[in-house]
Amino acid sequence: MALLEILTHPDPRLRLVAQPVTRIDADLQRLIDDMIETMYAAHGVGLAAPQIGASLRLVVMDVSRKDPENDEWVSDLQVFINPRIAEADGEITWKEGCLSVPGVNAEVVRCGRVVLDYLDRSGAPQRLEATGLRAVCIQHELDHLEGTLYVDRLEPLEQKLTLADYERRRTETAAGVQ
Repeated sequence: MALLEILTHPDPRLRLVAQPVTRIDADLQRLIDDMIETMYAAHGVGLAAPQIGASLRLVVMDVSRKDPENDEWVSDLQVFINPRIAEADGEITWKEGCLSVPGVNAEVVRCGRVVLDYLDRSGAPQRLEATGLRAVCIQHELDHLEGTLYVDRLEPLEQKLTLADYERRRTETAAGVQ
């Protein structure tokens, strides 16, 4: 497995609409494994293929949770190939961040419940109903497949302030200022 470079705003590849996965083969399985390793190394809960420069409708996600019986973290790793939201309703506001816009976050309004149709990593069709953080993460990652970043969903002034903060942090990091 290999760590992949995560593209960051304003890389134009983040704005491309991803293409459907047409073959589930050894190369795709390797890409999935590399995306999982990259997501965990970056301490993310989700990663879409466009974020690593692959224009494919592919998402990896792990919305881990603590098991109330033994207080240990339980992995919830999922792979979504050609995901599509079949149903969405309700409303939830969540403070989101993004591996492609690191160092900043903002509250985003999303649907509170989604039903997702997708292929799992073996190619079998699946359906998943999600609420809360899982629903937010699914919508966030599927936005990447459409060339949309979470900052695009902010009101104009909040978007401007969030991106200005991001640019300031990016400039400071490039200059070696912490």
